[in-house]
Formats: sequence, structure tokens, C-alpha cells
Amino acid sequence: MIVLSGLPGTGKTTTARELVARVPCVYLRIDAVEHALKTASGSTEAAGPAGYVVAYALARSNLALGMSVVADCVNPLPVTREAWRAVATQTSSHLVEVEVVCSDVAEHRRRVEGRESDIAGFAPPSWDAVLQHDYEAWATARLVVDSAAVSATEASDLIWRRVRER
Repeated sequence: MIVLSGLPGTGKTTTARELVARVPCVYLRIDAVEHALKTASGSTEAAGPAGYVVAYALARSNLALGMSVVADCVNPLPVTREAWRAVATQTSSHLVEVEVVCSDVAEHRRRVEGRESDIAGFAPPSWDAVLQHDYEAWATARLVVDSAAVSATEASDLIWRRVRER
């Protein structure tokens, strides 16, 4: 299981698409899960932890079937990160945790402000929302990929190399 984490606009989804294009696997995108939950419920409120809980269950089911999983999520808190680790442990799966960052603030802002959603009816967060996002620093080991320094193809190479090392 590969879990791509990081603030919106850092390049997680672009990297995830590169990963799944190389090796067929289950792709779990929290934005899609949360948007589906909101749409189905008719709510205008954030999905809260429900989107993550659904994704953990889907990951667990697919890993138990022997499928590889790529999760694409902000994964902002130690509790969400630990939950992904628990899924890997429960299914005896290898886990590669990746934090995707964009060290070039101007580029990060350009991406956030210029992107259009590929999920019908989903509005990506504004730059102000990204800046205000609750995102706690990591206290555990992970692979850090700086999308300002490497392309999605290069990031995918780094991640698959880490997967093979495990």
C-alpha cells in the first residue's frame, strides 16, 4: 500500500495517476469519496472523518484480496496516518508512506488557483483554504517528494524504487 499525503495542490493526484498507470492497483482518492458522501447525503458540510473511514475499509478489503492500493489524501493528522498503518498491519501489507510537498510557494499557489476539478461538482479548495488547512508536521519516517524539484514521472520512479526496497 502506498499512501500519498500532503496539502492540496502539491501534486498528489498527478503522482498517483502516474503510479497507477505503471502498475494496475486500486486507486482510492479521498476527494472523490468525500464528495460522493456529501452529494449522496445532500449536505453542504464537510464529510468529516467519514471519507477516511470508508477509504480505510476499501483499502483493507482490497489488500486482503491481494491487490495493491494507492491512497491519495491530505492525511493531515497523526491519527489518520496511524489508521493507514493499522490497515497495513491488519492485512500484513507493506506500507510506503509518502509526503508530497511543493517547496516553491509561488508554484504551489499557481497550481491551487489554476486547477480545475476533474470530479463533477467538486470545488477544489482556494489558496486561503490551503493555507488554513489543519496539517500537522510528521513525527515518523516517510519518503518526502518535492514536486517543485521532480516531475510526477520522477516522483513515481522514487516511490516504486522505495516499494521494491521493501
